[in-house]
Amino acid sequence: MTAARSLTTIAELADAGLVPEAKRADAAAVAERYAVAVTPALVGLIDADDPSDPIARQFVPDAAELVTLPEERADPIGDLAHSPVEGIVHRYPDRVLLKAVHVCPVYCRFCFRREMVGPEGLGTLSAKALDAAIAYIAERPEIWEVILTGGDPLVLSPRRLQAIMERLGAIAHVKIVRFHTRVPVVDPARIDAALIDALKASGKTTYIALHANHPREFTADACAAIARIVDAGMVMISQTVLLKGVNDDADVLAALMRTFVENRVKPYYLHHPDLALGTAHFRLTLAEGRALVESLRGRVSGLCQPAYILDIPGGHGKVRADSMAVEAADDGCFRLRDFRGDMHAYPPKVD
Repeated sequence: MTAARSLTTIAELADAGLVPEAKRADAAAVAERYAVAVTPALVGLIDADDPSDPIARQFVPDAAELVTLPEERADPIGDLAHSPVEGIVHRYPDRVLLKAVHVCPVYCRFCFRREMVGPEGLGTLSAKALDAAIAYIAERPEIWEVILTGGDPLVLSPRRLQAIMERLGAIAHVKIVRFHTRVPVVDPARIDAALIDALKASGKTTYIALHANHPREFTADACAAIARIVDAGMVMISQTVLLKGVNDDADVLAALMRTFVENRVKPYYLHHPDLALGTAHFRLTLAEGRALVESLRGRVSGLCQPAYILDIPGGHGKVRADSMAVEAADDGCFRLRDFRGDMHAYPPKVD
């Protein structure tokens, strides 16, 4: 039997009942600018009769994406400013991002790299570019951790993943390899023995950072895929984006964090949404986010408490959004202190 393929056009989404006729033209306009893909696993989760379905909201194009605000940016966290060679982002001294691929199994409507990913995006690194990226890592002994992201690195074949891991395995100063992925929840069948074996390298510790935003994403198949990874000896941590209309509710957020822990995934980061173009309809204010995170204190176990993180626009790194490094300003905005001690306005001032 041929496996069902992802829906990648508005016509396919409409035929599946996910885009009503009245919204088809607007959805098509969005798809002309931003990539679209919804896997069969997610199609089966969406309640087409619920206009507020939290799964559909994450993946089905919406006309609100055509609205951009002055403070929004094509590269909101400043990847390009810290990219010394193609495929590498070196923002912090001891770790780098390795963006081997800019394709995903699904395209989140709130993606902070939405200008870079997709069939029309930056694509997969060429062999020459990958050689240069690996050489950059090998030449810098301060690099302790390599984080494969993109795009979703687990869309690569086991053969290609294994080749990358073998090359990283030969670099003595790299001790940790981390993969950022949505695959276990959006395409769980992909997590098979061959792929799991490809994620290992002798002398390296592999971490898998799983991106999930709602407890309904943890289907039986997803939980089984996660179990295969953990049982193979890899550590799993979580990433969640705080999204209006998806998980901006203390009960939903608590249920999500408990579900991570029940599946042996340690809650790690809860991201405040980045200032990506056309994503304002997903963003809470920083004050609202701080209040919501505070409501988790005492509501759930300490095992279920993620770090609430904001990436400072412009490439200045992450800050704990509920920490002393965030100060309320008189104008209702905030001032953020980066890891170098410099201060930045949030939202950033627009000339």
